[in-house]
Amino acid sequence: MNMLRKTICAVAIGAATLAPVMSTSVFAATPVAASEQQAAASLVKQLESLQNISANFEQKTTVENAKPVKNKGLSSQHMNQTFKGVMKVASPGKFYWEITSPVKQTIVTSGKTIWIYDPDLQQAVRQSLDEQVSNTPALLLSGNTSQIMKTYRITQPNKSKTYYTLYPKQKDGAFQSLTISFGAKSAPTLMILQDSLGQTTYVRFSNVKVNAGVSSSIFNFTPPKGTDIIDQ
Repeated sequence: MNMLRKTICAVAIGAATLAPVMSTSVFAATPVAASEQQAAASLVKQLESLQNISANFEQKTTVENAKPVKNKGLSSQHMNQTFKGVMKVASPGKFYWEITSPVKQTIVTSGKTIWIYDPDLQQAVRQSLDEQVSNTPALLLSGNTSQIMKTYRITQPNKSKTYYTLYPKQKDGAFQSLTISFGAKSAPTLMILQDSLGQTTYVRFSNVKVNAGVSSSIFNFTPPKGTDIIDQ
């Protein structure tokens, strides 16, 4: 799987800090951060209300103050390019992420095995889901709260706002931090991912439908005939 696809995949299967929005008024109170215990409980409450989600997404990666690193990350011509697609998740542990433009890639799991399929390469990577949890931030939305608690340190910079910054407990993951923000009815609105190369990836969700039903068949993947299957 080439480097462009690896980095795109890291978002679906990634990291950043979303600064608290503060009033410009000199009289505005400084936001109070939740304790880690409070933050974890608040995030779990958000996730447990989600039985299924479908949404469109737009994904864009930028680099600030970063030096090029050979064979890592997106090449310069792919910076500031917007990738579009659709996402569907269902609790517990079912996940579907399809990039439709400007390249095509599908990432899907029914709960145990995760597939990363590149149709133009006729290639499908098969991995254990357990091995991908720390590198797969969008899987947070599929509701495996016990695994989330074990995998991430959870913070809530402003306990009156429903956005959270998570830090992987494993230091060798694909990203350094992940921020996720929720809107009405626990609908995800934004994810921001940041890696050690100084790359920041923004994923914005639109047309979000919460608990409206998702067909379970979409989470079952069978590689098309002639596909090169790679086990990792």
